[in-house]
Amino acid sequence: MAALTLEECLPSNNDLWVQQWIGEILKSMPPQGDNYRLHPAVQSFKEAIESSAELTTHFTQMFAEQPTNYIAPNFVKDYHHMLQLIDHVLTKAPEYYNNNQMPAFPIYAILFRTMGTVSGRAAFLNATVNHHIKNILNVWLKYLQSPESCYVLTTNGWFSTRAMECMGGNFERDFICDPRKPHYGFTSWDDFFTRQLQPNIRPVAYPDDNKVIVNPCEAAPFRIESNVTKHDKFCIKGMAYNLKFMLANDQLADRFVGGTIYQSYLNTCNYHRWHSPVDGKIVKAYVQDGTYYFFPETDDYTASQDYLTNVQTRALIFIEAANPYIDLMCFMAVGMAEVSSCEITIAEGKKVQKGQQTGMFHYGGSTFCLIFRPGVELEFDLHDETPGLTANNILINTRIATVPE
Repeated sequence: MAALTLEECLPSNNDLWVQQWIGEILKSMPPQGDNYRLHPAVQSFKEAIESSAELTTHFTQMFAEQPTNYIAPNFVKDYHHMLQLIDHVLTKAPEYYNNNQMPAFPIYAILFRTMGTVSGRAAFLNATVNHHIKNILNVWLKYLQSPESCYVLTTNGWFSTRAMECMGGNFERDFICDPRKPHYGFTSWDDFFTRQLQPNIRPVAYPDDNKVIVNPCEAAPFRIESNVTKHDKFCIKGMAYNLKFMLANDQLADRFVGGTIYQSYLNTCNYHRWHSPVDGKIVKAYVQDGTYYFFPETDDYTASQDYLTNVQTRALIFIEAANPYIDLMCFMAVGMAEVSSCEITIAEGKKVQKGQQTGMFHYGGSTFCLIFRPGVELEFDLHDETPGLTANNILINTRIATVPE
């Protein structure tokens, strides 16, 4: 079975697949009367909205401002309807939708047409809103870690022929699983999503050569930027990198001013664990909370991945490379939308080998950056891929850059 390209796996029309999915969810929802009881986390969110004049205004206006080209009746009417839909999908796992499209991330789909409005951008930058969204996503993660979430792990869903092709074309060869067992032996959606590679299936390129930097994720190259500034013009439309914000005002940020950023992105079908790009020692590692559904003023959420590195939840892992020429570098995993659970599995002060696991994403597709100091010359090897949204995956642990002797 041959692997599909990224372009073949992605939906051709975001609006259409979101609207179709919302329509299916609306059909499955029980009647919602005045006495409909929300999950406590969703109810708390509702109370936060309604206790603030600012938030009430934003959440009312965002629905009035959403584009009118939605196919009726598949749309979210107001924030009350939004909260009911969010409540309903807390017991829904991501589906491989229609067997020929990327899955609709439930909460992203519900908010899709309001995130990019003026009021939506103001609301989803709000710290109180993001606090409540984090609590809601934590509730959802518990469900995704339960056996009940396995219902999508079937030959009509994630183990369909097309889904398998999007996951590389040879699932049983690549991943630890047991096709003789129900759900291929996975105990939950999250267990499937954070699946592990078979031993030695992705050998580390040049394991004894510290000049070689390997790909830390199974991902497609998005952008390479040199001479990055600490206080670049913070412009949503310009999609500028800003080290101050990217590195969460960390005191180590100054050491990367004028350096190079390599960014790559993952889709939902990818392997979602992170591996170290170099031999070295973990200097510092932590997760920085951020926004979850802030939508920059662009036509495509995925196209704004460079800007989202400034504001989304992200894991920062600073590595002192064994190669003194590289010295300090940073791996930054960015959790986008539902992918807000960035889990670091390596401790500060520990030595790490090139290709060793350092953490993982939960929920869905995302992006990462490698950040290098100024003066570090890098000869990139992108395996004939051109950075951008049409690039295809470069396998994890393969060489992506080399530094001089």
